[in-house]
Order: sequence, then structure tokens, then C-alpha cells
Amino acid sequence: MGTRKLVIKLTAGQAEPERCGQALSVAATAVASGVPVSLWLAGEAAWFAVPERLKEVVLAHSPPLADLFDSVLAAGTVTLCTQCAARRDITPADLIDGVRIAGAPTFVAEVAAEDSQALVY
Repeated sequence: MGTRKLVIKLTAGQAEPERCGQALSVAATAVASGVPVSLWLAGEAAWFAVPERLKEVVLAHSPPLADLFDSVLAAGTVTLCTQCAARRDITPADLIDGVRIAGAPTFVAEVAAEDSQALVY
């Protein structure tokens, strides 16, 4: 049996750095362990798909959250929720290279797959 994909949905934004740190730490640790990771940004976390926004979030006793995000992006998949992007007027031209925009059908397909495990932060 192969490694299960870890699907993580981050909904917290800059106002909740500890929740952001938890999600990104788990995602980065999974990637470093060879676990396939799909990180979804929804709600206020949608802003983290825009360059430099995550650098504004500081969490004591944590590696820089932007560094954790970059490691996930380099080895996993990062997706911005379609509706969350639209509500914030975030367009594909605004995104960090490598971040995709997709909606609920794609999210459901990922978490419903037999080889997936989902976490929500």
C-alpha cells in the first residue's frame, strides 16, 4: 500500500498566526517525510496565495511561515479556492507562481479519494 495523500485546508488568515503555523508546519513536515500534500487556501488564507502576504505573519518559536509555505509549494500542490479568490478580487495574475485556482468539485474529489486523508485548520 502506498503513502496516502494529505489534503490540508487552511481557512485562517493573518489574524490567527498560530492556526496558520499549525497547518503549514504539518504540511511542510509531511512534504519533508515524502508524503504527497495538497494545501488548500480558503477564507482569509486566500491572501497567502498573493506574493509577500505570508511574510507579514509572524509566529514566535516557529520557522518563518513563508518558508514553510515555499517548501509545500515546491513539492506539493497549493490551491486557492475559486469563490474565496473571487470574493477578494484575486485573479490568476495576482498569484504566486505555482498556485492554482480550483473549486469545490476538485476539493471533494481530492478528499474523497481512497488514498487521501483530510485536515482542516
